[in-house]
Amino acid sequence: MASSSLGRRLVACLLNVSEALRKDLVETVAKAALYDTEGVRREGTAVLNIFNDRDYNRSVITIVASIDSIGEAVLSACEKACKLIDMRAHIGVHPCMGAVDLIPIYPLGEEVGAEDCAKEAQAVARGLTERVQGTSAFLFGWADSPLQRGLAQRRKEMGWFKKTPDLQAIRPDVGPQPQKQFGLTGVGASAYVMNCNVTIDTQDIALGRSIATAIRESTPGGLPGVQVLALPHMGAVEIACNVESVKGSPPSHTGAGEPWPAFSIGGQLYCHAPASLITARVAELAGRQGVGTKATALVGFTPRECRGLAELALSQGIAEFWKEQRRIRM
Repeated sequence: MASSSLGRRLVACLLNVSEALRKDLVETVAKAALYDTEGVRREGTAVLNIFNDRDYNRSVITIVASIDSIGEAVLSACEKACKLIDMRAHIGVHPCMGAVDLIPIYPLGEEVGAEDCAKEAQAVARGLTERVQGTSAFLFGWADSPLQRGLAQRRKEMGWFKKTPDLQAIRPDVGPQPQKQFGLTGVGASAYVMNCNVTIDTQDIALGRSIATAIRESTPGGLPGVQVLALPHMGAVEIACNVESVKGSPPSHTGAGEPWPAFSIGGQLYCHAPASLITARVAELAGRQGVGTKATALVGFTPRECRGLAELALSQGIAEFWKEQRRIRM
């Protein structure tokens, strides 16, 4: 990523909240990251994007700021979300456990490293449970010291993938036993994670699951850094991929096509699978069963896009940047 004095301390938080049917509510949560309770704007903070998925009843709010400012912005948004979202009334096909379901912190600038983001994520987890009584959290990634377990592993351990998780069986890392109103929040830090979703033109969830298994990182021949779910979505099946940035140079065994984008964190090289490769792999596997693809959606931005847009929004003082984007993004 190109360097600038503004960008060197930047981080992003892709805040996942369990609400999408009430878009005005989600915007209220986003604005809480930008303005204090008196309506005074927090300098050096912007919301780049708000993605709402009605079927999933889930929204992703992309908050950017310096590592020194991100914590207060995120905590204020979380406080507002916990006041407005009650998990006892939540309905949606996407797995989730918390009103605020996920708080991941990603470094965007060269002067922010893994340790910085880990400490900030740990502070956010503590702050959430102190400021909103009854909330609890588990840690993942760099924030999960010393094991540094990944998000997928921690979610599995917590029962996140179950249709009805047993909150009483959960032992959170921070806070009390999870309550039904707030649920459980995942808080962590890692290299940037994209979300790339490919919709296949079928309602056959078994086919979707077989495709998800085939491209998942843990499967021999799968795509490095790609974690996958197959979910029913708008009368079709969505292959929903978390695309993690992985250490090192791009792998050589994933086929021709668009090169894997690469960037550096604290001198360590990272790369990630391009959306075009994921789309092509899904299309190939679905095509073998006579099924086509309908669409590919990138939830938010690539790491490079996020850095560039963060610098643009902050340098021009555009706090509510999502309103300035008059283009279709997810």
